[in-house]
Amino acid sequence: MADITLLDGSIGQELVKRRGEQPTVLWSTRVMIDEPGLVGKIHRDYFDRGATVATTNTYAVHRSRLVRAGIEDQLEQLIDAALTQAELARGGRAGRIAGALGPLLATYRPDLNPDPDEAAQKFAELVRLMQNRVNLFLIETVSSVTEAEGALRGTEGCGKPVWLALSVMDEDGTRLRSGEPLGAIAPLVERFDPQAVLINCTRPEAVPAALEFLATLQRPYGAYANGFTRISDGFLKDAPTVDALEARHDLDPSAYAAHAMSWVDQGATIIGGCCEVGPEHIEALANALRSAGHRIV
Repeated sequence: MADITLLDGSIGQELVKRRGEQPTVLWSTRVMIDEPGLVGKIHRDYFDRGATVATTNTYAVHRSRLVRAGIEDQLEQLIDAALTQAELARGGRAGRIAGALGPLLATYRPDLNPDPDEAAQKFAELVRLMQNRVNLFLIETVSSVTEAEGALRGTEGCGKPVWLALSVMDEDGTRLRSGEPLGAIAPLVERFDPQAVLINCTRPEAVPAALEFLATLQRPYGAYANGFTRISDGFLKDAPTVDALEARHDLDPSAYAAHAMSWVDQGATIIGGCCEVGPEHIEALANALRSAGHRIV
């Protein structure tokens, strides 16, 4: 039996569901100004269901995104609010806080091709603002080798573990969303030496093929998949909102747990959920892990 790190699930999608309002471009960010306690409640729910890591609500907190809403000057305030809510939710628990670093420009848009030099500087600013209050950094939904390079350079020398999470094609787990083979990431993993490499925000059915490659990288690996039917064309336009995506109806907590347990059978030691995977899914996964004799750490 293995020691398994159980991540939390969706933050942004949960915020949309619990607020019950029409989502905006910065649907998960504005709430930290209007109703920050809701973010903390979601973190607590995940901890209560068995998660041992709280991922900060900073995925979309980038100057390049905030400027669209005219709130770029609130970058530091937003990061502080996100960190504070994660800290309050953890309380006296033994859980860890992961500083989320999402794509600079847009999710699933490797075609935007951010310059690694510029990206590194922007990520480094976020790292400086968070590094004293997080246990690790989680680079999320990386869709191309270029995106990976900028984010890894921005976290270099941060003094905290860095986990790199890659997003692969929904129908082909051997390729990044850019179309590049997943193996093209290997030189960057060798150069920057992230502590763990993961697959995230793709269909759970695509994960097993991706894990076959991750297993060759000689470091902990795992996955946290999404629950979307597909990535629609509407979401691949500039400034999309989450209502351009549709949730699956065949991925209830037990079905998702079955997928994730198969990843554990492949050697994954870090698992959790992404968009449309909520607290009930994490609870089912925690129960499945314990029933199989694994230890959640």
